[in-house]
Amino acid sequence: MSTALKEDSAVSERLKTGIADLRTLQGYLVSDDLDPLLLADFRDALNRVRTVAWAAQQSVEAKLSDQNTTDVGSLLAAERIRAAYQLCRLIQEDLGKNEIDFQKGQLTELQSVITTLAKQLKAIL
Repeated sequence: MSTALKEDSAVSERLKTGIADLRTLQGYLVSDDLDPLLLADFRDALNRVRTVAWAAQQSVEAKLSDQNTTDVGSLLAAERIRAAYQLCRLIQEDLGKNEIDFQKGQLTELQSVITTLAKQLKAIL
């Protein structure tokens, strides 16, 4: 068996195990005694894995159909840009609402990262 086939088989088996593990975890998640920080970390990890799985699927399907293939990294970057755009639009709406109490520290952190990002975008564009 070639090395590539062994790796594909190992990945397939690991994915099957992961799917079974997630199904088992699903039952535990209904417990009331879970640490909220642990749940937040778990959700973040699941979201990252879901997005990478989507990008990998898109890339593989493009290769199989002889379409113009895009690598997983490029697909992930495009998805992050799409999500960031949507979040920025929602934040703009929120900032216009008087009934929302914002935490100044979070707004300061957001402003800092946006300023740095804006400089990077300006250099690229």
